[in-house]
Amino acid sequence: MGTRERILKIADTSAQDVALEPPNPRRKQLLVLGIGVAVFASILFAAPWVKRWANATVSIPYERIRTAVVTRGDLVRDVSVQGRIVAAVSPTLYATASGSITLRVEAGEQVTAGQVLATVDSPELKSELRQAESSLAQRKVELERQRIESRQLALDKRKSADLAEVALVAAKREQRRASDANDRGVIAVIDYEKAQDDLRNAELAYKHAIADADLFDERLAFELRASEFEVSRQQLLVDELRRQIDNLSIKSPVDGIVGDLLVAQKAAVSRDTPVMAVVDLTRFEIDALIPESYADDLAIGMQAEVQVGSERYSGQLVGVSPEIINNQVASRIRFTDDGPTNLRQNQRLTTRVLLAEFKDVLMVQRGQFLDSGAGRLAYVINDDRTAERRAIQTGARSLGAVEILSGLQAGETIVISSLDPFRGAESVLLSD
Repeated sequence: MGTRERILKIADTSAQDVALEPPNPRRKQLLVLGIGVAVFASILFAAPWVKRWANATVSIPYERIRTAVVTRGDLVRDVSVQGRIVAAVSPTLYATASGSITLRVEAGEQVTAGQVLATVDSPELKSELRQAESSLAQRKVELERQRIESRQLALDKRKSADLAEVALVAAKREQRRASDANDRGVIAVIDYEKAQDDLRNAELAYKHAIADADLFDERLAFELRASEFEVSRQQLLVDELRRQIDNLSIKSPVDGIVGDLLVAQKAAVSRDTPVMAVVDLTRFEIDALIPESYADDLAIGMQAEVQVGSERYSGQLVGVSPEIINNQVASRIRFTDDGPTNLRQNQRLTTRVLLAEFKDVLMVQRGQFLDSGAGRLAYVINDDRTAERRAIQTGARSLGAVEILSGLQAGETIVISSLDPFRGAESVLLSD
């Protein structure tokens, strides 16, 4: 029995029990006070965020927008277009007369200035030249005959004047005899008076003969000059026909290569028919089509930049078309320096035309906000990561920047991406 009682006895936990002290009321108060302070601090810290959430009607992730800082500097207004390389000198040669043409070169052949490229056989023009030369020879013969006849007629007139002079000398001699006889009283009065009348008639005849000879010389000289003018006019006609005959040989005006042949070999051509083009590959220019919106700003002499690979070359606007075709203005840009040496015909290059330069202006990087906001609206980013709507006024625009006339200050950051997601809200929250 004693052994069974020892085996069934179970030990209790009285040895593990610990007596607890009664709770301290002051410690409980401190705990409540700490919790209250933590809650109050949390409310103060979260108040701006709560206010921001309350004021913002739209929330947009910050990574979905693009921003830029408003700065002050020099703004260059420009336009970038794609240009096409063309030869600066590429004259088109024309047939100078009607006839059959003979081509002496092939397309793509290298030629030099003055080289004969084609000839035109014009029987009509050659016939006109022969007729004109015959007429010129005839007029020259007639002029020589007229000169001989003029000298003969002038000689006759001078002969008459000389005879009148002889008659005058004889009349003067008879008058002296009559005067001496009258003084001696050996001549009748009527004979004396007749001698005086004969002298007077001889003087008048001589005077008129001299005047008539001089006037006849003037008339002959005038007629000779008129005939000489006729010969000169005919000579000019012959010279012109010879020049046209010489121009039947079509020569290259520049060194270069032959472009497209516009007529076939031995084809019948009329005057001013295009025959071929010669391209001078030593000088190039750029044909560019500029949008119509810049037409009023374009002017000959504007500076330009041409991008050729990684290099930039200066250029100048040398031609602007007065017409607008397909909402574009054709223009011509010429290199102001030597230009690149590896250009080829019809090569495409990016060309930047400098329209105007504005010094020390407020500007910001261009973006889609100009289109979506019509250039009158911007969202300024505040320190609390909200974007505030603000009315602005823009001015000149370049490829990379836009002038700000009012509404923004230097150093402010604005949204330059599309404003469509903002839906016109006064304030937008930019979330992380």
